[in-house]
Amino acid sequence: MKIHIVGGGAIGLLHAGKLAQSGQEVIVWTRTETQAALLQKEGIELEALDGSVRSTAINSHSLSNLEAELAENPVEPAWIILTVKQSHIDELLVGQLKRLCGPHTAMLCLQNGIGHLDKLALALPDLALYAGVTSEGARRMEENGVRHTGKGQLWFGPANWDKKDENLQNLLLNVLQSAGFSVGLSNQMRDRIYQKLLINAVINPLTAIFDITNGELPRHPSRIKLMQSLYQETSTILTADGMMLAGEGWQLVLDVCEATSANVSSMLSDVRSRRKTEIDWINGGVSAVAKRHGIPSPLNDAVTALVKQFQ
Repeated sequence: MKIHIVGGGAIGLLHAGKLAQSGQEVIVWTRTETQAALLQKEGIELEALDGSVRSTAINSHSLSNLEAELAENPVEPAWIILTVKQSHIDELLVGQLKRLCGPHTAMLCLQNGIGHLDKLALALPDLALYAGVTSEGARRMEENGVRHTGKGQLWFGPANWDKKDENLQNLLLNVLQSAGFSVGLSNQMRDRIYQKLLINAVINPLTAIFDITNGELPRHPSRIKLMQSLYQETSTILTADGMMLAGEGWQLVLDVCEATSANVSSMLSDVRSRRKTEIDWINGGVSAVAKRHGIPSPLNDAVTALVKQFQ
């Protein structure tokens, strides 16, 4: 079974590196030919949690060369793990994903925020689509290097139940576990996505606005008051849309800040690099849910507007 990793960011390289080290046949698809060529030449340099570094050979191609690669190597039964950011899921990428999908292919989506699953289900109606939520910590060091910064948990489950493939999902479960990931199947993926969205909606925009690490965010009285207000507004909105609110939800936000204290959030990293952020699919997504229910969302609206000023 081939495993196609679409996206050469931190999470994509982490999964590709660990899967390749466990003996799986992995192909990394990147947006740029430069990164694909570097990965093909030098492999993935993965720094493990214990600080050890190991280089692993990897097969990598640019998505721009997809047609030529598929002409030489037709699609076989496979898993696609989609690790690109929401902002990259555009018409061009969807067309490329269509070409990559074979008759016995399933796709695991590891995006932050909401909205991507509906878009992909509409564009790829015959595909077994799986939602995933991961708390693994990773930081891309170079175009072919990644540091594993924190052990986490991956949950995944069907996004379109009528296309569920138990054989493929159990195969991926076993493969990921063999590669050293903590992973489980879940029938409550919508709730898990909303729980992660709640955390991201508090931490990501505020770290980007204040230009601070996750751990620094709650260390000032005015910032923690803003965090609490944003948490309350967001939890009210998502609960109205069916999320089961965990009793320790606010403490979980603080725990994530502590556990990832040295981390620069992906949104802050994007702001610093002048890249487009995922704000439209995180806090903007919360605002869209609020609008459907007729609930005000002034704080989510405000942080969305503020972060967009940095893009």
